[in-house]
Amino acid sequence: MGINVSVVEDDAEAQEMLAEWLNSTPGFRCVSRHGDGIAAVAELPGVQPEVVLMDINLPGLKGIECVRQLKPKMPQTQFLMLTVYSDTNSIFQALEAGAVGYLLKRTSRDELFAALRLVQAGGSPISSGIARLVAQAFQTPQPAAAENEALSERERQVLDLLSHGHPEKQIADRLKISPHTVHTYIRRIYEKLHVHSHAQAVAKYAGQTQS
Repeated sequence: MGINVSVVEDDAEAQEMLAEWLNSTPGFRCVSRHGDGIAAVAELPGVQPEVVLMDINLPGLKGIECVRQLKPKMPQTQFLMLTVYSDTNSIFQALEAGAVGYLLKRTSRDELFAALRLVQAGGSPISSGIARLVAQAFQTPQPAAAENEALSERERQVLDLLSHGHPEKQIADRLKISPHTVHTYIRRIYEKLHVHSHAQAVAKYAGQTQS
């Protein structure tokens, strides 16, 4: 069973290239293509792909707003940003809107498909360099009660497995703990790192480990 992917991209040449890559790679299929944000919001709920490759700078409606509007209608679909924008504002807005990952358009074909597989496995791919930017943005002073709160050894193990693309059930199996316990650890990780999603947690962790 292949991974069904939709492409939202206003550049016709880039859209054609992505569709060709998807349809010529075993295990993937481009199920729809959309050239502007308004069309994407109108049409994607009827397609229900497993993954959407979403550009940011779209005519009609920007990609981040598309994700914000579509995620409640398509909770099972994973949105992966593919864009030229590497500023932290765009990154955070995309992650907060519901995107699970953030790739730059200079990402190679092999890296793109590795990221798509990671998304399907429950991971949060972040382009090299983007993670460092996110980590730097997180390095703002936090309230005194929380700023020195460190992750426990078990929490670091859970976060490391998350960063390698393992979904919660696999983490539970590997660590021989219940899925409920994994979920509790992840909630604590969010609180300690001051993040709100797997993607943000993984980005901050990746940035720290690259430092």
